[in-house]
Amino acid sequence: MKQVVVRAFGGVENLEIEERPTPAPAAGEVCVRVTSIGMNHAELMGRRGEYKLSTGEPPFVPGLEAGGVIEAVGDGVDKNRIGQRVVVGPDAPRLAVKGQAGNYGGTYRSHYLCLDKQALPAPDAIPDDQLGAIWLAYLTAWGCLVWRQQIREGDVVALPAASSSVALAAAQIVKARGGVSIGMTTSPRKVDQLKAMDAAAFDHLVVTHDADRNMLPWHKDIKQITGGKGVNVFFDPVAAGAYLNSEIRCLAKGGCVWVYGLLGQPGEVDVTPLIRLQASIRGWGMTQLVQQGEAVWRPEAEAVLQGFTDGQFKQHLGGTFKLDDVRAAHEEMEKGRHIGKLVLTP
Repeated sequence: MKQVVVRAFGGVENLEIEERPTPAPAAGEVCVRVTSIGMNHAELMGRRGEYKLSTGEPPFVPGLEAGGVIEAVGDGVDKNRIGQRVVVGPDAPRLAVKGQAGNYGGTYRSHYLCLDKQALPAPDAIPDDQLGAIWLAYLTAWGCLVWRQQIREGDVVALPAASSSVALAAAQIVKARGGVSIGMTTSPRKVDQLKAMDAAAFDHLVVTHDADRNMLPWHKDIKQITGGKGVNVFFDPVAAGAYLNSEIRCLAKGGCVWVYGLLGQPGEVDVTPLIRLQASIRGWGMTQLVQQGEAVWRPEAEAVLQGFTDGQFKQHLGGTFKLDDVRAAHEEMEKGRHIGKLVLTP
């Protein structure tokens, strides 16, 4: 088995490839031969030592997502599962045992052990190179917008970081629910690319910054698009400082800014308009859904997978890297030039 280990916090040079014996599944477990691993900004933060809640202390194996084919099963598991294509469930263990980089822990590896019930059968519509790129985009968006916010037909949902995998997934979810999506991007050059993409289901696109990264008065564009009524939901990994101030100005009465990431630059924010608008700012992470227990999260996860079967959802890959090239993959992600999901393939 091949896996990536971070032995010290820092730059990409701390991502090391090592060989270990392929693990044998214990009773109730399956061993998944991984065909794809979705990359996320959380892993870059983890490598730098900025996300210890997920990684623990080095050494650890990074990675939050995986999918592939069941290669072996432990006692008590139906042997007919061998050869089945699966998505590793969002509740599978990611946090490594302290001081160890072996069993469990992150998903940057060629083989992954999990409980039988944590390997969800994958729809035929999801290609092998996308099996490990589902949850952090689609279940993050679905959990917030559908399970928690319960968006309705006609709701206007604004999606900053429009070129991200989460925003692309969210736009497809909004469309499926009969809402109106506004994609927001800091990069003027990405607009034409997004307009040409089948996977980009935005009803409108707004550029928020000029070529020199100066913020534009984009709240005027939002007001025009919504006919002055404002935005019902911002689903945002950027919300902070001046950007968040503009979002608050654009909210409809009773609207909400859901913050699910840390990409923004901190700064002073005037929250007093929230009183007049009866609006709110709330934080979101997919773990909020998963922590409710399998009886709650599994139907939502299965609804996401059904969306792929129905053709409503279609993942867009911004690039694929071999696991051996994980350092180059992290460097590319840090540049922020890609659209959609970056994937590692063991």
